[in-house]
Amino acid sequence: MEYIKTTPHKELEPFINFYWELKGSELGGQWERVFPDGYAGVVMNLGDHCVTDNGTVSMEFGKTYVVGAMTSFKDSFVDSDTYLLGVCFRPATFRNFYEYVSQDVLTNDTIEFEKSNSFEIDKILRDPFDYLNQFFSDRINRKTNHLQAIISDIHSANGQISVYDLSKRHFTTVRQIERSFKKDIGISPKAYSNIIRFQHALSIIRNSDENRSLLDIAFECGYYDHSHLTNEMKRNTGLLPSQI
Repeated sequence: MEYIKTTPHKELEPFINFYWELKGSELGGQWERVFPDGYAGVVMNLGDHCVTDNGTVSMEFGKTYVVGAMTSFKDSFVDSDTYLLGVCFRPATFRNFYEYVSQDVLTNDTIEFEKSNSFEIDKILRDPFDYLNQFFSDRINRKTNHLQAIISDIHSANGQISVYDLSKRHFTTVRQIERSFKKDIGISPKAYSNIIRFQHALSIIRNSDENRSLLDIAFECGYYDHSHLTNEMKRNTGLLPSQI
């Protein structure tokens, strides 16, 4: 399997995290697991049909799909003829490009886009990333992200900050933050913070030496104990910390 990330045009970087390509291997098919990160995305299938969402969705050749924010892991089957091209948006920026329903209706789902929002397959095959840069430059409808400061605070705290503290810091209400996250990200601010905390813990587990205990990592990341950390890892990845 080949997976490549590409940086978008500079003017799009505040809104698009990266573009990506995924191509299958001649060695045969395999299941690939993606962990939740709080991001929404768009993907086009340029190869044979691809099964995703833990086997419940089959993406067809030439069609474009919107992928909502995830709250748990997701498995996709990558076959030898699989070729996917995707866009990973930064949090709360999907609506900078698409006039769409509230993001919470997309959470954990992969849904086929209507034709007006889909990529043009003939053009995208000629030069995929040049096409994507032009596509999103042409359709950007606003260049602000009203949740950016709050999102930045959540990331700076590695997810260890309460919604109440966020509301006080940004002179708003808990309810207003919750409404905005539901509309623009698809999950609650608490759920988003938990994902950022999980991602921080995942990074530490992957990069720590074998002598570091799970209890130490749990306390550093704001979990009650190693059992709490283990349960969160299993819920988000389907794996125990020792398997990661």
